[in-house]
Amino acid sequence: MAVAGDFVLDRFVHGVPKRISREAPVLILKYVKEENVLGGGANTVANIASLGGVARPAGAIGGPEGWTLASLFEAAGVETDLLLAVEGFSTPTKTRILGGGRHSIRQQVVRIDREESLSEDAATRDALAARVRRAAAEAAVVVLSDYGYGSSRPEWIAEIRAGAPGARVLVDSRFRLEEYAGADAATPNEEELERAGGVAFGEGEKAFETAGRSLRERMAIPSLLVTRGSRGMALFRGGMPTLSIPVSGGSQVADVTGAGDTVIATFALALAAGASDEEAALLSNFAGGIVVMKMGTATATPDELRSAIELDRAILDRIPAS
Repeated sequence: MAVAGDFVLDRFVHGVPKRISREAPVLILKYVKEENVLGGGANTVANIASLGGVARPAGAIGGPEGWTLASLFEAAGVETDLLLAVEGFSTPTKTRILGGGRHSIRQQVVRIDREESLSEDAATRDALAARVRRAAAEAAVVVLSDYGYGSSRPEWIAEIRAGAPGARVLVDSRFRLEEYAGADAATPNEEELERAGGVAFGEGEKAFETAGRSLRERMAIPSLLVTRGSRGMALFRGGMPTLSIPVSGGSQVADVTGAGDTVIATFALALAAGASDEEAALLSNFAGGIVVMKMGTATATPDELRSAIELDRAILDRIPAS
């Protein structure tokens, strides 16, 4: 498998409450520890690896944060030869400050994003495209992860088709989903579907259904898997009724950070293993239910996935017999 796109460093700074500052009405936290975790498209890679798959990441890195990200890949047993170190570019980093007691769950107090988009110069673009082609050449499934930082481009679909015609291309794009028309599947969340359709659903299922079918047709893709938070997922396919999958593990969540990366990682890995779109969507729903019960950017494991299926087997009845 291959994952091309925007790789992000997620940084978590933990502290315990100390007192209220005299300088301003804010809480002072005493520093406890700092953690660096693979985020964005890198979290997709981490989830594939955690579930037992092999994914080659292809994308740009830069600055000290980029080398930290590369070392995290290496620690997870992920090959880093197709990462492109770009001079003057800094790997996007999202720093979350967490506060709470030593024996309680720490809550996010504030998040600081250090964001920088990749330059548009031809040399960088060509070097990155060459790495994407190399990653896709031996892949059954290619994931394009677009967080808006410039390391994922819609035109790569055509390049992947030319070099690896048998590979399925899956897309997770935060801001320009429709530009990835012609992919094999996309996994937006409900907010991203609203943005693409220019409508707000509220509690209206009819509006949601119309928007999902319309986006799938406009993108000319076989499958559109929409994540809906506490309402589970919906899989739109051409000529077939919408498959609604109830949320797995209950509606109470601890942290949704990176859940979309887990969903597309599981969906891609299942397809690469020969699952149908329906089976892959179901497994993604279970995996998503696992990671939202964990704090921070998290991954799912095969044992956790098996346990989730055993505990919530009623969801399996939602899959039509083939």
